[in-house]
Amino acid sequence: MSPLYRLRGVVKRYGEVTAVAGLDLDVEHGEFLVVAGPSGSGKTTLLQLLGALDRPSEGEVRFEDADMARLGDAALARLRRETLGFVFQQFNLIPTLTARQNVEAALAPAGLRAAQRRERALELLDRVRLSHRLGNLPSQLSGGEQQRVAIARALANRPRVLLADEPTGNLDTATGEEIVSLLRALSGEQGLSVVLITHDASIARAASRVVHMRDGRLLQPAEEVAS
Repeated sequence: MSPLYRLRGVVKRYGEVTAVAGLDLDVEHGEFLVVAGPSGSGKTTLLQLLGALDRPSEGEVRFEDADMARLGDAALARLRRETLGFVFQQFNLIPTLTARQNVEAALAPAGLRAAQRRERALELLDRVRLSHRLGNLPSQLSGGEQQRVAIARALANRPRVLLADEPTGNLDTATGEEIVSLLRALSGEQGLSVVLITHDASIARAASRVVHMRDGRLLQPAEEVAS
């Protein structure tokens, strides 16, 4: 089977700044991959490329053998909507909506009836252990609870890939470990492919594989030991 993602010679420039510098990477189906590295190492840019939010300046980013750089805007939008889920450091919940309504809002583009949206939201919030918080606004939830709502929202349209950008960055250590444990469980139970970027080396213990970035490129094992 071909890798889920196959990146070869990927370069991403913003003006004179090179954020990703000649990167090669495969991501396998069902893998829980952590991309670790300090701020400014190019991790977020890599995630944007994987998430069809940006196009490479050079090289190939292939998803299931399709060259994403050659897909039109409509095809990329459909990929993001139907196949990819996103979790961010900032929870990005709508403050005037309850936990249930935040998840239901993600289902609106799918054209489901109100009863179907509600049923799916209840199912997901129960999966992230928040069935007792359905009617709470984000301001009434802890940081960890808000991130669990964000994860439920990211799973609303049954994505096959979850891309997580520093999902524990605004959480204390214990709560962050709970969130990573939840993502790992989702990956194992549902065959969900997860790519999680972080500057926290301790998160690496939860991953099936860890790669390290610095200065826009992946480090080789010898470089990782030296650093």
